[in-house]
Amino acid sequence: MSFRLRSLPNPLRWLLLSVGALLARLGVIDRRRAERTTDLAWPRIVTGLARMSKSAADVAMVGIALGPAAIAGVGLATPYWGLAFGIGGGIAGATIGLVSQRYTGGTARDLSLAVTTSALVVAAIVVPLAVLYGAVPERLIGLVGNDAASIAYGADYLRVVALGVPFAALNLIGSRTLVGADDAWTPMTLRAGGAVVNVALNAVLIFVLGMGVVGAAIGTVVANVLVLVAFAVGFTRGGLPIIGSFPVTFDLGWPPVTRADVRDVLAIGTPLVFTNGARRAAQFPMLAIVALFGPNVLAAYVVARRVRDLMDTPGWGFSLASSSLVGQELGTGDEGAADTYGREVLWFGTAVYLVSAGVVLLFAEQVGRVFVDDPSILPLVTTFIAVACISVIFRGISGGATGPLRASGDTRWPFYGQVLGLYVFAIPVAFLGAVSVPVPGLEAVTPLGIGALYAALVLETLVPAVVTYHRFETGSWKAISRTYRPESSPGD
Repeated sequence: MSFRLRSLPNPLRWLLLSVGALLARLGVIDRRRAERTTDLAWPRIVTGLARMSKSAADVAMVGIALGPAAIAGVGLATPYWGLAFGIGGGIAGATIGLVSQRYTGGTARDLSLAVTTSALVVAAIVVPLAVLYGAVPERLIGLVGNDAASIAYGADYLRVVALGVPFAALNLIGSRTLVGADDAWTPMTLRAGGAVVNVALNAVLIFVLGMGVVGAAIGTVVANVLVLVAFAVGFTRGGLPIIGSFPVTFDLGWPPVTRADVRDVLAIGTPLVFTNGARRAAQFPMLAIVALFGPNVLAAYVVARRVRDLMDTPGWGFSLASSSLVGQELGTGDEGAADTYGREVLWFGTAVYLVSAGVVLLFAEQVGRVFVDDPSILPLVTTFIAVACISVIFRGISGGATGPLRASGDTRWPFYGQVLGLYVFAIPVAFLGAVSVPVPGLEAVTPLGIGALYAALVLETLVPAVVTYHRFETGSWKAISRTYRPESSPGD
């Protein structure tokens, strides 16, 4: 009997099924649907945990080798990578919606066109961005930094990591294609494996070869190239050794793209691109405002966001599982089942968020000690982490509500919610708190000022949750999905 990684014990799946079973006993969700949701969600959650842990490890390695200035430099460059990643994620959001519907209601040719079109569209957008990053990294880093050493480190990192931008974006297309075809395990294995390779390469390049931030960037590029090669081979051959078979293979006919498919990808993906872009771009003014409160407050705020990002990884799985399962039901024309899946996955995911946030809240001080050991700022860090625990619950609601909207092609409302939450509420509220600081960098901030930052952390997730959940409840997304179903899509 041949060995398959799928047969290994799975504690995360067991934990999710335990929450699902409890909800099923309470009559909140159906046990069978909870099991199917879990099978799609847990691999993506593992991917999220691996990627977030990888990011933390990268920063830690660079800091140990080169000091705070290098950490700051990588931090200044990271939002640019994140911006390109967000664009790729937006187009990939269109991929999962189109693939999931074509997987159950279309042909192999329909599915292949959705994927190749998504890949060509995302490449057309991110390749020029990668060229820009590689050509003028000093100017780009200088826009957000003011320390010469940090800018130099950031420019070195961005110049090299720019090479990996197209590969990372295309990896998202490959990953979402498999999730849309009911297989979240394979992309989890490939991308989490890539994260492990990334950390191992960085350790060698940074500590053994002494390549510093350039070594960290090379590790990221090489890992993304290897993952894309694995996706390409798997889609071409129908599977990979040890990993197993792929649920879909490509029908590489001609033409590889049609105007109708480009129109569908852009119509669904553009709002998601703007949604991701709005979130990424907001990092710049928000961090500038928080810096006015002084270095201790800034450090506590950054720690809280890192902790929240880790707690937010269940949303990576539940939102995509919802998109896939809802999209597959829509592809068969069963809008009632699609609504049921969307609603149950939303409450399932929210329950998981409540459990994880409750655990972190209970051990908030201990979690804070992982990042800082200075007793003078530990209480501040602990408070920020506690606020992050409240904030992340609303991220779970908005992610669950976004899944059905993304599957149906109704992707504008998540963008509206993101813009409203960040730019109308969170950033202005944070700025109002900052006006109490008479001198930039002064530590003596009034309690009201700090409270504004706590409120901003909550508002940036609460407002999108209200907006996206309202749109989900209207049911309009089911009617919108009819224009994107295979039988409704005009061909060229």
